Amino acid sequence: MAKHRPGQKRKATPELNEETVLKVFKRAKKPLPRAEVVRALNLKKKDKARVKEILKSLVRQGKLIRIRRAYGLPGPMNIITGTLQMQRGGFGFVIPDDVRRKDIFIGSRQLNGAWHGDKVAVNIIRERTRKNHEGRVVRVIERGRQTLPVRVFKHMRDNEWLVRPTDPLLNFGVWCRNEKGLELQEGDVAICDPGEQIDPTLWQGTFISKLGQETDFKVQEALVKSNHTIRTRFPSDVRDEAENLPQAPAEDQFAGRTDLRHLPLVTIDGEDAKDFDDAVAVERKDGGWVLWVAIADVSHYVRPGSALDREALERGNSYYFPQSVEPMLPERLSNGLCSLRPDEDRLCLAVRMETGPDGQVRGNGELFNAVMKSRARLTYGRVQRALDGNEGERLGLGDIWPMLEQAEQLARKMRKRRMDRGSIDMDIPEPEIRFGKSGRITSIRPSERQFAHMLIEEFMIAANEAVARTLRDAEMPCMYRVHPPADEDKLRALFRLIGQTDPEVQQPKEMTPQAIAGLLQHVRGTEREFLVSRLLLRSMMQAGYSPDDDGHFGLASECYCHFTSPIRRYADLMVHRIVKHKLGAAPEYALPGRKKLDRIAGLINGCERTAMDAEREIDRRASILFLMDKVGQTFKGLISGITDYGFRVELPEVMADGMVRLSSLEDDYYTYWKNRECLVGERTGRAFHIGQSVQVSLDDVSLGRLELSLSLADAENDAKDYKELL
Repeated sequence: MAKHRPGQKRKATPELNEETVLKVFKRAKKPLPRAEVVRALNLKKKDKARVKEILKSLVRQGKLIRIRRAYGLPGPMNIITGTLQMQRGGFGFVIPDDVRRKDIFIGSRQLNGAWHGDKVAVNIIRERTRKNHEGRVVRVIERGRQTLPVRVFKHMRDNEWLVRPTDPLLNFGVWCRNEKGLELQEGDVAICDPGEQIDPTLWQGTFISKLGQETDFKVQEALVKSNHTIRTRFPSDVRDEAENLPQAPAEDQFAGRTDLRHLPLVTIDGEDAKDFDDAVAVERKDGGWVLWVAIADVSHYVRPGSALDREALERGNSYYFPQSVEPMLPERLSNGLCSLRPDEDRLCLAVRMETGPDGQVRGNGELFNAVMKSRARLTYGRVQRALDGNEGERLGLGDIWPMLEQAEQLARKMRKRRMDRGSIDMDIPEPEIRFGKSGRITSIRPSERQFAHMLIEEFMIAANEAVARTLRDAEMPCMYRVHPPADEDKLRALFRLIGQTDPEVQQPKEMTPQAIAGLLQHVRGTEREFLVSRLLLRSMMQAGYSPDDDGHFGLASECYCHFTSPIRRYADLMVHRIVKHKLGAAPEYALPGRKKLDRIAGLINGCERTAMDAEREIDRRASILFLMDKVGQTFKGLISGITDYGFRVELPEVMADGMVRLSSLEDDYYTYWKNRECLVGERTGRAFHIGQSVQVSLDDVSLGRLELSLSLADAENDAKDYKELL
């Protein structure tokens, strides 16, 4: 290396970050070992550790590929990176990191040891024009899970057991050693540290811990959290930071804030809620109303770059389970300092909105850095009983009741305006799971959505829209909540399917939110409402977070963000920080730039998908546990899907679904009519179609496969003549 001569300018060292490292690889046009990267950037020895971190991060993101001791760009090596999503049939699809690419089909023989959820690198082995390209996994970049929840299957010898992953998408066995001397028996669920692959269907492993019997619901919750790598403990630095916060805000923290303690603000939540982060108040004014929405000022305590902030971003949101919660923030904040408990002073951000007589918000409202005191902790049930005319409840609410009367009137006006503009109101009930004293599930039923729920929903939507419009009009950054338009082809197919059995349903010229809302209104109150809402949900695109204001199709809103739940969503916390800049109350940290917003949007969108997947899985496991002792019973259901091997049936009364296979139909041979989505008997002409009511018997329940096997309880009465479908 040439020595530096006096008077000669030393080459400037570029800023060390991911972007500068990637530029080195693009200039080199070949794979490079770490040492060459260090030399190319003219770095010192102390920077080597930082380069190593950056290279690891770029590999995790799929922007670089590790090749023995070197690293290379995926593109020039004809390699695509993405996440593997397995299917029940043993094959899978890789969802590319580059969103412009289509999913890549991976056959069962091309997995190369990859599991569901792994970050993988793939080569395209067959290009197809109409179907997905076919690929082969060439490397597992990062395991989607470092440990495996497993079901203990069979004792083999000494301290060795044969186990299977509890995730039905992981179709292999594990030969597991019990080096810790855990007391195990068949049917236990344990956590395993996987080792080397023995053959295509068997891996080595070592037990880490025992969770308990698989029929224990707490064990089911624990394994779902492990399946989805959901954090269950806060690191010590996060706990220490939370513990050092005060028990309550001090008087000197009220300086510069608008005092709202005179307002009749109340929180309205579910019976079991512990984190109260939003409060509302309504007053009559000039023929219209004034709506106040106050939200806990979480951003005052969770500062950018702090241990609390880093952990909140890693979690992205809170994760809710029937018997537990994994919160985004420690309880000291979520259930204490940032919980708007009655008669306690709390720091907040508030939105004041004036409306006309029709409920239309005038302008964008006003934002305040404020202090408040909740008058009462109300529940949906109590508010609904008062709205329904229960005199005892009204008297018990005292001077809060007149305010709630005004709130109801305003919410109804707001809701009508939102429905008129085409907002899609899919009333898909959540499963309400009840437990007995022993911890066993005693009932699962659809939750009831009352107007008290809608009242809070309308006020939160109004506040979210007001904040989003304010930041947009001020040309400030924002983390918008966006919902792309639905897939037109899927929607037309849905209208066509429903129209086959309901002549009143006509194919609309344009697939607008108003057309979808009209379909939902048509089936409202009928037994098909549940099914149509489910099918419509499958046709819709996934909502997410973005720095771009692309509108919200489902709400028919041109500008929308999430502002009202900073305790449980990181996106809301980001919006709060930006609002504080707007108010001139956060000069100590900079506004986030575009790159940072893009990066955070990607992280929290992934966390939201994880939360949704985990919620679906635990609900399914709950329904299967509940139905295990009900084999042989009959249920009323609706056909929700047709295939060439049977049909899927939704059981609304127990919030579950299962499969009726053609092999269980003994009265005829049935043919699948794909263009009409129905099964037709060759001899009898009997037909089964989507939306049809059926009586089914529960034949089998499999917790391992997460499946319900059903058969028709009365095939002759349930089937319809195919002529009715022509």
